[in-house]
Amino acid sequence: MAIHVYWASGSPYSWRALLALEFKGLSYVSHQLQLSKQEHKSPQMLVMTPRGRLPVVKHDDYVVFESLAILYYLDLKYPDPPLFGRSPEEAGVIMRVIEEYQAYAEEHLMNIVESVFRARGAALPEEITDAMHVVASEARTIEARLSTKGDWIVGEAVSAADLMIYPSIELLLRALAQPVARELSARFLPIHVNYPALGRWLERMHSLPGFDRTYPPHWRESV
Repeated sequence: MAIHVYWASGSPYSWRALLALEFKGLSYVSHQLQLSKQEHKSPQMLVMTPRGRLPVVKHDDYVVFESLAILYYLDLKYPDPPLFGRSPEEAGVIMRVIEEYQAYAEEHLMNIVESVFRARGAALPEEITDAMHVVASEARTIEARLSTKGDWIVGEAVSAADLMIYPSIELLLRALAQPVARELSARFLPIHVNYPALGRWLERMHSLPGFDRTYPPHWRESV
């Protein structure tokens, strides 16, 4: 009954799967792939994931890809502790919050990240400022939830909403720390001043069991 997870360091999508496996306390075989070497598009990987995207989880003969699908599969297969709540109502809120994040924030956030790391010292395109406005607005929505509804994004327990959103925010913070993003970062940082509840939530995420095993290894090397 071995669980194999194929992932890439620094990929927020991969990080979600690793966090879920650790949160569930599951044993798994880790396969870190190098995107720069196109290992995720090798013939053996394309058999499992025709789009050549990570993460991928292979559990015996069953293969699941796309991070939200992986979280859902793991939650049904290993229901305790739950990622999608303990009632239909709680599950509905968790899924709604995830869908809101994916629909209204994720694309803008990833555009910012990609533009910053692609810039290599050049000026950022003007449209990235608009994207930062959108992300800051969505961050205020999360800040409000954390300020009024509990320690976690949905209620009083860790859920799939936390695991889906957290890695992208860490990636954004890493991008905003780059010199080229200094002016852009003023709209967001310092996070503990501009978004204090969000800052405390990040610290709680860092304290989750197994968190250190999920942290992108190449980020440690570049510190």
